[in-house]
Amino acid sequence: MDMRIFSLKDLAIGDKGRVTGFSKQGRAYRKRLLAMGLTPGTEFSIVRFAPLGDPVEIALRGFSLTLRKNEADILSIEKV
Repeated sequence: MDMRIFSLKDLAIGDKGRVTGFSKQGRAYRKRLLAMGLTPGTEFSIVRFAPLGDPVEIALRGFSLTLRKNEADILSIEKV
């Protein structure tokens, strides 16, 4: 298992990750992401990227979630 910190753009379709935290620049979106279920420790998988890379669809906790690039960049993740 690779314990380096990644962002969603570093993963490929089918890769799995775990939320480890949030960047300090993303304070405005932090509460929104937490409300959507992206709490530290949550595991997810990459479902697909839009043709230009924005947005990205992830699967977590039994549902799919689509995040814009600026929202996705706030997440700190580790690959699992």
